Amino acid sequence: MTLRRLVKRLGTGRSTTAFELHVPQFDAHRGEFVAIVGESGCGKSTLLDILALVSRPTASDAFTLGDPPCDLRRIWGAQDHGRLARLRAARFGYVLQTGGLLPFLTVEDNILLPLRILGLPPDRARVREMAARFGIDRELAKMPQTLSGGERQRAAILRALVHGPAIFLADEPTAAVDRARAVRIVADIEGLARASGTTVVMVTHDIELVRGRADRIYGFTVDAGGDGVVRSRCARVEAPADRPS
Repeated sequence: MTLRRLVKRLGTGRSTTAFELHVPQFDAHRGEFVAIVGESGCGKSTLLDILALVSRPTASDAFTLGDPPCDLRRIWGAQDHGRLARLRAARFGYVLQTGGLLPFLTVEDNILLPLRILGLPPDRARVREMAARFGIDRELAKMPQTLSGGERQRAAILRALVHGPAIFLADEPTAAVDRARAVRIVADIEGLARASGTTVVMVTHDIELVRGRADRIYGFTVDAGGDGVVRSRCARVEAPADRPS
């Protein structure tokens, strides 16, 4: 996925403070683990919604997906929401901060939902294997509301991975788990990228979780201008350190 000179504007700047996100350059290639790091209000989730094709950029010079490149800028310009929906369903996995599990389905059926939407057979053996790796294999028959916040988040991660997406997007996927579990989840996410060629883009406020694992780390510089517009600029902030063995 490639972005060039992208801008997203929110608000009017009259009755409320307007916000502008500027992304001069962003790249996330096949098999890479890319981290987006910043504090609350800097535009992390706004950028992730753009990458997930759920929020339209205000302007951009280039916005492409895949090889050969699919011109997302042109698709948005044509307002082809049907094609955007098909791309999201087939090629993306997205984990929200809240997890977003459906309360009327079991944990296992929640995880299997993307396969059903795509008309694919339910691979329960793979789900059990993935659940064991994430420590929730004993929770599959339960309803989401009976799980802890961390367990629900891990189930949401598995749901986003079960259909083998080309791009896995995660908005603070470790926010509801303890430090040891967070480190393990990030290691598993990185392993997914390396082993399957999945592009991983993860949002976090904790740079130490991704330093040494991410191929690229992007951060934000926020400027509260005197014109009533808060401008946030996203740019690559550092080269990754040596990865842990």
